[in-house]
Amino acid sequence: MAKQLNLLPTGQVITTALHTEMQRSYLEYAMSVIVGRALPDVRDGLKPVHRRILYAMHELGLTPDRPYRKCARVVGDVLGKYHPHGDQAVYDALVRLVQEFSSRYPLLAGHGNFGSVDNDPPAAMRYTETRLSPISHEGMLAEIGEETVEFIGNFDNSQQEPTVLPAQLPYLLLNGCTGIAVGMATNIPPHNLGEIVDGLIALIDQPDLSDEKLFELIPGPDFPTGGEIISEVGIREAYTTGKGGIVLRGVANLEEIPATRGSKRRTAIIITELPYQVNKAGWIEKVADLVNQGRLQGISDLRDESDREGMRVVIELKRDVNPQEVLQHLYHQTALQINFGAILLALVNGQPRQLSLRQMLQEFLIFREQTLNRRYSYELGKAESRLHVVEGLLKALSHLDQVIEILRQAADGSTAKINLCSRLDLSEVQGDAILAMPLRRLTSLEQQNLQQEFEQLSEQIELLRRLLNDRRELLKVLKKDLRSLKRKYSDSRRTKILEENRSRGAEEQSRGAEGQKTTKGAEAEPELQFAEPPEEAVLEFTQRGYVRRTPPSAKKPKAENGLHDNDFIIQSELTQTDKELLILTSGGKVYPVKVGEIPLTTGRSPRGRPLITMLSTTAQGAQEAVINRFLLPENLETKQMIFLTKQGRIKRLSLGEFTNLTRRGITILKLKEDDELLFAQFTNTKENLILASSGGRLLKFAVNDEQLPIMGRTAMGLQALRLRKNEQMVGCVTVGGEDQLLLVTQEGYAKRIPASQLKRANRGDLGTQGLKFTSKTDNLAGMVMAIASGEVALLTNKERVVRIPVETVPILGRDVKGESILQLNRDEKVITVVEVRS
Repeated sequence: MAKQLNLLPTGQVITTALHTEMQRSYLEYAMSVIVGRALPDVRDGLKPVHRRILYAMHELGLTPDRPYRKCARVVGDVLGKYHPHGDQAVYDALVRLVQEFSSRYPLLAGHGNFGSVDNDPPAAMRYTETRLSPISHEGMLAEIGEETVEFIGNFDNSQQEPTVLPAQLPYLLLNGCTGIAVGMATNIPPHNLGEIVDGLIALIDQPDLSDEKLFELIPGPDFPTGGEIISEVGIREAYTTGKGGIVLRGVANLEEIPATRGSKRRTAIIITELPYQVNKAGWIEKVADLVNQGRLQGISDLRDESDREGMRVVIELKRDVNPQEVLQHLYHQTALQINFGAILLALVNGQPRQLSLRQMLQEFLIFREQTLNRRYSYELGKAESRLHVVEGLLKALSHLDQVIEILRQAADGSTAKINLCSRLDLSEVQGDAILAMPLRRLTSLEQQNLQQEFEQLSEQIELLRRLLNDRRELLKVLKKDLRSLKRKYSDSRRTKILEENRSRGAEEQSRGAEGQKTTKGAEAEPELQFAEPPEEAVLEFTQRGYVRRTPPSAKKPKAENGLHDNDFIIQSELTQTDKELLILTSGGKVYPVKVGEIPLTTGRSPRGRPLITMLSTTAQGAQEAVINRFLLPENLETKQMIFLTKQGRIKRLSLGEFTNLTRRGITILKLKEDDELLFAQFTNTKENLILASSGGRLLKFAVNDEQLPIMGRTAMGLQALRLRKNEQMVGCVTVGGEDQLLLVTQEGYAKRIPASQLKRANRGDLGTQGLKFTSKTDNLAGMVMAIASGEVALLTNKERVVRIPVETVPILGRDVKGESILQLNRDEKVITVVEVRS
């Protein structure tokens, strides 16, 4: 048996209890993880690995104006000099600094595959390349060489590394941070740079700024992947206590998918943004599993149409399904809605602390003020040293003959230096500078340059001393730097905070508080319901079928604010909340909606709501398009409405039929299987009606009981115009004596024609040719009223929208071709002409 080695000399064995040793060792390990790996520093917002990556790249000279360098080279430098851990761990940290969907303001710029929101892995480090991004180079590392921060030895004392980077912005709040230590964790959400800078400047100007004012400037997190925050309660809690749950949703819109051969229109839920850190591919797989298991009903198809322009996940719904119900199930059963647990935990003076938003901003301002003091002290020392040398050079030049004589008589350089210092009253530094001065400094130009340098250094020293001695001047420079960075790198907010839910949540809280006042043993009295007085409201309708309700006193946003790129306002109405809005669909049915039930449109959610989603489940399941929407006028019995179908059947109906409507709606026009309602117009017996076919034929006849008798709701209507093969109705307007028509063809030709040029005929006639086509393949796309000061919108089959002022379209006769008003691309044609009304 081998003899046991006695490694410890006699008397040095220390008896220790096991639990004491375990406790001490575990605490040392825990603090090592907390301080050295898992938690960020409140000053620069970085963990040690991220700080070492950025500093190593700064040493390599990988600035934004230099070429990209292989990530393997960067990782190698970080491992060999500063971070002796696994290479994959360092590369993973580097990749996250590049990803735009992980960091709100990425600190590194990448070239190559760095992963995606589908959780695709990045390419190997030998393939990808990186360099510093402008915001990290200027805002994080620009002052690193000016002794602004402390340096310590690396793991083997062969290199020096900074303990913190001289950050000019609070990157901990800008990019957020996630970390799991021992017994504690941090989860800080990212924020908007412009809002954070505004909050910092406000705290500089008013250190006792109230929380309400601060939260107005910084309303909430701003995630790189967008989304919607639906409650302000969690934000307030996180900002005041350092811990809170923020409810975050993806962005979902409802769209109608055009009908194809053998199928009718369908409603689809379009997901364009997912909550922060949600894996898109995993989320789609989860939805598919729920559908296959029967736990999620009403979905007929699910596909990912995302591309480089953005995310687009299409969820097609079945015909008898309410889209809002499916959306609610997606919120509750999938990660389309998450609870982001914010924990504002960071290292302050090397110790972990849970901070409020105000404390985080104040800690950064303290650090930034210290950094500026160190920077200006360093610059002051350099300037004073240089000024001392320049003073010596100027003194030597003013006694040039004496200097030359001393140099001639000196035996060597040391003797010359001693004689210069003693006879001209110079320091050793000045003497060395004079001896090292080249002969070209003796020229008059060089003497002038030295004098200018002396004056500049004097001004610089005076400025630096003022900044170091006057805190107010220092804070002015701090604010100036912050504003400069904001101008360069700030962008608009991506995450919306829904104000509707804020007010709703406050109401629910107040109701809950009132309910708690009821004594347990006593029976609560029945709550009395009082009808709210009607209020004025402005309704705006868009081409894509959205409605927006705002009070008339509200500040008017830009008309198209918040709308889809190809959407625009086509109608605006002033009404009251107790009135009914009637919605007419292509299936020949009309449904009522109370104006007060339409949600108020706020500044943060300006797009409004699809009209179709406000109808009953049956109406939404019918997959019909909204043809018209209108408010009932006074004296219903004296008013009529005209309806025209795709196949040319027409009907006049009294508005008295629209009384006592229920949510189920009523049928106002009976249709054949392959027919649908296209146009609906108010009319009276003093007007003329003009119809247009795709072949360019126009038919004008009087609106009276002889030509167009009033019929009942169940009637199918009469034939208005005899259609040829492959021809359909494209226009229906009621006109007076002085009105004009605007005709637009599929190939982009248009003209205006006075209605008086058309002879009155009888219903059912062939009509007269209203314009000539430039080619045999061209057809009339639409006919609308030509209002001189108005405009029309042309929609193409490529989903392009072009708005044309009516005045720019020429007035021509019936037998004349139109003029080209729109340059179309290949295979593009105009399919719809819309009159824009306000």
